Amino acid sequence: MTTRHLLIWVVSSLLAAPAMAEDWYPSRYGADDTLGAINNLSAESVVKAARLVETGKVYGLGVETGPTTPAYGPRRYQMTVLQLDDGRGIPFGKNRATGNDDLMNTWMGIGSQIDGLGHMGIEHVYYNGHKAEDFVTPSGLTKLSVDALPPIVARGVLLDMTKLLGKEILDAGTAFNEKEIQAAAHAAGLEIGRGDVVLFHTGWLNVADTNPTRFMAGEPGLGVGGAKHLASLGVVAVGADSWGLEVLPTEVEGEFFPVHPELLAKNGVYILESMDTRALAADGVTEFLFVLGQPRFVGSVQAIINPVAIR
Repeated sequence: MTTRHLLIWVVSSLLAAPAMAEDWYPSRYGADDTLGAINNLSAESVVKAARLVETGKVYGLGVETGPTTPAYGPRRYQMTVLQLDDGRGIPFGKNRATGNDDLMNTWMGIGSQIDGLGHMGIEHVYYNGHKAEDFVTPSGLTKLSVDALPPIVARGVLLDMTKLLGKEILDAGTAFNEKEIQAAAHAAGLEIGRGDVVLFHTGWLNVADTNPTRFMAGEPGLGVGGAKHLASLGVVAVGADSWGLEVLPTEVEGEFFPVHPELLAKNGVYILESMDTRALAADGVTEFLFVLGQPRFVGSVQAIINPVAIR
């Protein structure tokens, strides 16, 4: 190899290096940050979002979670109700008080849920370069846990992909990326902005009611390009009426949930799954006040949630 050819090879290798090993941390929010895109919320943005409330109608976005809820195996749900007494079946006290308690044995990632930043990473590296060996323990996460998140109160945006694509229930494998997102936002007269929570309506949740096996076998959803686009706009969270948010089968054969690490690890954007958007879509709601005070289970990776939309 001549000196000239060697120089060309070195320069070409250097130019190609960024494409081979992306530099996705430290985070844009700071090298020590653990909150990700929640940093895009502020007192001012909450006041602005609250001004969207016109009728006071409240929409619960969570689905019921129980033993028959479709779940990504081996996740399951089990509840045990215990009657409270003195151990002999005799009520307590002079007033003969009785009661019940509940013992829950369940996976957090079942039903309507939020995926925290410790849920998925790339080669055991998670949001902002946090290595699994430094914060993942069998008894809980010591960083990036859902319990450490402040409440999410933001402008919510609903993109009705069924209306855009002309189908009541989109087919599994239907991907929406930047082009489709922009088209849906334009059709709704919306501009997605910093601090927003974006929800997609695909009709897929209806499948869970009639065919849970089909529901879990695939789904329409967000593509990697769409995830990058939304992250670039500064959104706080992205959700859908499907169990995994992203399109399945994946756009590239052999990839494993590529949208999850794109949003969570690379951009600190939270994922909301199995959001019941049906009533919002039926009422033609496109923007609303989104409110989520997630449960504060210490060290949790995910959490079962029931956020509300108020219009």
